[in-house]
Amino acid sequence: MQSQLDLIFKHFPDLSAKQQEQFIALNDLYLHWNSQINVMSRKDTENFYERHVLHSLGIAKIQAFLPESQILDVGTGGGFPGIPLAILFPESEFTLVDSIGKKIKVVSEVAAALDLKNVIPINDRVENVKGQFDFIVSRAVTQMPEFLRWVKKKVKSESKHELRNGILYLKGGDLIEEMSGIQRYYKFHDLYRIFPYDFFQTKKVVYLH
Repeated sequence: MQSQLDLIFKHFPDLSAKQQEQFIALNDLYLHWNSQINVMSRKDTENFYERHVLHSLGIAKIQAFLPESQILDVGTGGGFPGIPLAILFPESEFTLVDSIGKKIKVVSEVAAALDLKNVIPINDRVENVKGQFDFIVSRAVTQMPEFLRWVKKKVKSESKHELRNGILYLKGGDLIEEMSGIQRYYKFHDLYRIFPYDFFQTKKVVYLH
């Protein structure tokens, strides 16, 4: 597991001592909670840092979040991509939403164990979440047209980042057909160019505003 953990430190060399400790602690926390509430497959637990943590942090390579930014993670499951991003950006606020209560329980417990005061767990459908956000993040919870319906009017109009406020969506495979009917600006970012490992060959961050 150490070699996988080293991937995090290699690609994010400026972590504070506290952030390093939090990333180190993640594996045992998720092993513990996954044994009680299944939030990932066994194969994924064996490749935890690559397939969950580094994958989530791919979003940060496309856009770093400024202090006081508000980020919404839709369909977070056990906390991905929200928890790794919350560790990386401790001065940004992350609202992690999932309609399945036991998954949000894992999010709450992991955030508490890591002392992540910038994580707000919500057990609800995203359509019911109030407020607007600088960015909406997610990891392949549904097809993009459906996702856009879920998050309609939840992006703030005033932008302060390099990228205009919008959606940063982790997806794999061939997305041309899925995106063909989208009448908004979007761009694919190939994660394999950033993380040159087999798992990332088909993985992308889709940026859309």
